Amino acid sequence: MSAQDLITLPRLGAPTVSSDGRLAVYTVTETDPTSYARTGVPYLLDLTREGVQPVRLDFGGPVSGLSFGPDDQLYFLSNRKPTASGDERMRVWRAGVTPAGRVGTPTLVSSFDTAVDGFAVSPKGDKLAVWAEVARGCPQFGCETDGTAHLTGPGDGRLYQGDEGFVRHWDSWETPGTVSRVFVFDLAQGRTTGNGMAVDGPVGAGGPSGDTPTKPFGGNEDIAWAPDGSGLYFVAREADGNEPASTNLDIWFSDLSGRAPVNLTAANQAYDALPTPSPNGQYLAYAAMARPTYEADRMVVMLRDVKTGVVTPLTQDFDRSFGTLAWTPDSRYLIATAQDVLDTPAFRIDPQTGAIDRLDLMAGNEAHIANVMPLVDDRLLFTRDSIAAPSELFLSEGYGQAVPLTQVATQRIGALAPVEVERFSFKGANGDTVWGQITKLANQSGPMPAILYVHGGPQGSFNDGWSTRWNPRVVASQGYAVISVDFHGSTGYGQAFTDSIRRDWGGKPLEDLKKGLAAALELDPQIDGTRACAMGASYGGYMMNWIAGQWPDRFDCLVQHDGLFDMRSFYYATEELWFPRWDFGGTYAEQSALYEKWNPVNHVDKWQTPMLVITGEKDFRVPYTQGLQSFTALQERNIPSQLLVFPNENHWVLNAKNSRQWHDTVFAWLDRWLKPEAKLSE
Repeated sequence: MSAQDLITLPRLGAPTVSSDGRLAVYTVTETDPTSYARTGVPYLLDLTREGVQPVRLDFGGPVSGLSFGPDDQLYFLSNRKPTASGDERMRVWRAGVTPAGRVGTPTLVSSFDTAVDGFAVSPKGDKLAVWAEVARGCPQFGCETDGTAHLTGPGDGRLYQGDEGFVRHWDSWETPGTVSRVFVFDLAQGRTTGNGMAVDGPVGAGGPSGDTPTKPFGGNEDIAWAPDGSGLYFVAREADGNEPASTNLDIWFSDLSGRAPVNLTAANQAYDALPTPSPNGQYLAYAAMARPTYEADRMVVMLRDVKTGVVTPLTQDFDRSFGTLAWTPDSRYLIATAQDVLDTPAFRIDPQTGAIDRLDLMAGNEAHIANVMPLVDDRLLFTRDSIAAPSELFLSEGYGQAVPLTQVATQRIGALAPVEVERFSFKGANGDTVWGQITKLANQSGPMPAILYVHGGPQGSFNDGWSTRWNPRVVASQGYAVISVDFHGSTGYGQAFTDSIRRDWGGKPLEDLKKGLAAALELDPQIDGTRACAMGASYGGYMMNWIAGQWPDRFDCLVQHDGLFDMRSFYYATEELWFPRWDFGGTYAEQSALYEKWNPVNHVDKWQTPMLVITGEKDFRVPYTQGLQSFTALQERNIPSQLLVFPNENHWVLNAKNSRQWHDTVFAWLDRWLKPEAKLSE
């Protein structure tokens, strides 16, 4: 498998299903192998006809955000011109579709002056919620003041006040006074009417001041209609001076009266999200963390009685963190997913008893299950991916073993050289059990150089899942054995294991990596430990800088992507301050000794390992100056090094051409130091 294969493999999107559970529609993103242009292509699949092939849908132009409405019309976003003289602003459209895949003529649903970022149709089809960047003081869906409050003139300088929240976040500068806001419009004969109503209420009335959906990664999961259409649940955070240090997201409810919404989770100063009302309207399920300012606390499923307001923690005694929620159509069960060791399986939760059953939906490992949609008659529609293969759509009957419904990438991946993925465990720091995986070509003979993969987060995991960026299979296909270790701090092993990295960034994790590499080499004699490189991004990049000073004689090379180099300068330049404050027990001023204890810059005098440094200029989480500092340190010590800078990438490399360049550069660097012929030329 080559980098070209990885980049151009079709990518399956999340499905939407008709109200009767018969028809599923999903999007496949296709990438042109020459221009690398990406196009989303919609398909329809009849779930009631066994063996039927998906049908490509033609909407007469590009579409996104496809969603079945209660009328079983397909609603979607498109920037097509409504008239010959119109503009290409993003609007909401709809079209009918037959089981055979014939698409009716798309008709315009909204015609706002403001471009729409997202939408949700009410359960009765009589209202439409839309959201976009709108000034907080604007009473309607768009004003001339949108995005201009901070432009004080006469120059182009942006003026930020200290009480207005983020200055910049993830990969973009903020526009004070303008946030993502939700408005609800009446629908009449499929068209929006009136001026709409802001669900966050009038300014100063007690509603939230921040973004809905939440930024940078919030989406439709932050917004949910009450089953009877009487109101809207939504997630928001306060855009105030405390925003960079706060993880306090709340769930609000608007009764669509125009008054201020009600904060349903005001008592919890930590994270509340995923509002999921039961179809019978009796309950609101959601996920909550308990500890403020901690972004990786355990996500407990909460159940709120809509009538009484009584809240019950359903999964308080279950030591896993739930990341998705969905009700069965009869409101009998919640279906949720959570990381569990190296898998992300689905669980069935009984809201009456709190009983939790881990579902066995796949033969072998569950790997990574996502986008779960419970259907009538105890059916589950979901996607599943693994290290070996990207996402495909599956259907389970009666919570039993699922059957595949799509072959979006299966045929192409099947024609490539297969890989073996072996899970292993060992005694890591403190004698705790630590898990890892070895990925290598299945039919390769002879010794293989070792690549130690270090995940980011650090509260994360290199679990058994597909990745379009840090993909073990594509690295293994270059003739390497990829070893990934879920060190102390990783997720999916209980909250105490995740918490254990706090105040110990360079301690137990490094010990686990050392012991994990040794365990993998002992387990698989085909891996040549005398030829080894390590690579990682974000916290994994930090670990490359840390390894350079703490384990300087172990690796032939390092690949450091968006890694932290100087904890002091990082602290004062990053945007989400809750992250370092939690992991290091306070601000830099309060805990400077601890920040310096685990600071890679203090050990540059020991650096000797060749390093490739990669950074994105739009990375505001770990600003590109951290990479520049690493490169300067390498150059000053005459250590072989390279610096790859992407002007338009953030913390991730997303552009297809940039991804190809990233892989080509990384593979050339690994080959230079690990392939025998390359070593001879040095």
